[in-house]
Amino acid sequence: MKRICITGAGGMIGTALTEYALSQNTAVLALTRPGGRPMRIAHPMLTVAECDLADLETFASDLACDGFVHLAWASTYGDARNDVRTQLRNIEYTLSAVRLAKRLGCRALVTAGSQAEYGLCSEPLRPDTPAFPRTGYGIAKLAAGQLARLLCAQNGMRHCHARILSVYGGADRAETIVSTCVDSMLRGEAPALTECTQTWDFLHVRDAARALYLLLEKGRDGAVYPVGSGQARALREYVLEIRKLTGCAAEPRFGARSLAQDAVRYLCADISALTADTGFVPEITFTQGILQTIEERKGESV
Repeated sequence: MKRICITGAGGMIGTALTEYALSQNTAVLALTRPGGRPMRIAHPMLTVAECDLADLETFASDLACDGFVHLAWASTYGDARNDVRTQLRNIEYTLSAVRLAKRLGCRALVTAGSQAEYGLCSEPLRPDTPAFPRTGYGIAKLAAGQLARLLCAQNGMRHCHARILSVYGGADRAETIVSTCVDSMLRGEAPALTECTQTWDFLHVRDAARALYLLLEKGRDGAVYPVGSGQARALREYVLEIRKLTGCAAEPRFGARSLAQDAVRYLCADISALTADTGFVPEITFTQGILQTIEERKGESV
């Protein structure tokens, strides 16, 4: 692809996707949130423009694009995930993104969904795993992906929906378990955690970015793809590995916090369809990813 447009380009995944696309000699039109963190990338093939989600409907650019990745989303964590009005607006913003993609001349669009669309499961998540979302966020992601598929078909664009699992990296929010553990353990402190008996699938952000780029290039029209590593183990094992890699002497305080009654206890992607259609396989092991995350978060704290 000669040029792609990315909404939410200033976020962790958006930044990684921008970097990967540029490494593939693909120009990027990066749309960022007004007043948000400025992009830390300077490249002759990168064009950055501020655009609020509410302004996608009227945004205009003379730069033609081949593909479009819609990552931007309002209210992704906390109580706001169940704010019905906000999540309803997110659905309309997604359709505005589809219409913008059409105006830019795109032939393919990828929407970023979530494992929250599935609800609670006890087996690896497949493209055809029944979706029973339990939050407003999950409901809106599901509806947005399905309506985007319909609108893309009406406008002659290929569409794929990526249901992203747990992505981590140095630029992630401080509240996530990986960031919490890395930050506290680098200080030599013991994080207060649940028993961490959940089974979990982590994917490094650079692998996630590559998966999205491959979907834009090769994904099947109308397909849904769970995006994860395809490997899962007990959350406690990940925590202990972070402790080892940070050199922290303090023991994690497992059981110091209670796990919510409706919390996800099993999360693993079946990426066989993603691999078959695009050739994607994760390249960054959890150990490698955490070592990178440690260095990046050290830099953030300087």
